[in-house]
Amino acid sequence: MTTSERREPSSGAGEREMLEGWLEYHRATLALKCAGLTDEQLREASVPPSGLSLLGLVRHMAEVERGWFRNRLAGEKAELIYCTDADEDGDFHPGEGDTWDEAHATWQAEISRAREVAAPLGLDDLGAGRPDRATGKPFSLRWVYTHMIEEYARHNGHADLLRERIDGSTGD
Repeated sequence: MTTSERREPSSGAGEREMLEGWLEYHRATLALKCAGLTDEQLREASVPPSGLSLLGLVRHMAEVERGWFRNRLAGEKAELIYCTDADEDGDFHPGEGDTWDEAHATWQAEISRAREVAAPLGLDDLGAGRPDRATGKPFSLRWVYTHMIEEYARHNGHADLLRERIDGSTGD
C-alpha cells in the first residue's frame, strides 16, 4: 500500500494554492491513516457501537469527491458508486469481499477527475450541477474546496480514532 507525500501548504500561499494545498494534505492524511493495514483491519469497525471503518471512510470519500466535483461542479450525472436504494449508506458498509485495492483505486480515480474538473475553473466560478437545496443557487469552486477540506478534516478525526483502536498507531 502506498501513500502520497503529505505537505502543508506554504503559509504565504495565495488563496487557491492554499485551498488546494489543504485539500491535498487531508487527502494524503486519510491515505496515511490506512497505510500498512490488511483488508480485514481496514474493514474493522473498531470503535463500537459505531460501524465506521477506515475502508468505509475511503469509500465514502470516493462518493463525496464524485458528488461535489463531477455532479455539482461539472454537471455530470455520475451514478453512485457504493450507495444503493437498498443501502443508502453502502459506502460505509464494506463487505467481506471489499478490498483496499478496489476502494483506493476508485477513490484515486475520483480525486483525479476532481482535479480535472477544478483545473479550468476560477474560485468564483459556479457549478453546472444541482444547486443548493436551501437557496437554489449553484456552488462556487471556492465553496466546494472549503467544504471538501471540512469533510476530510472531520473524517480524518474519525480515522485517527479508528486507527488507534486497530493497532495503537497515533499521530496527525
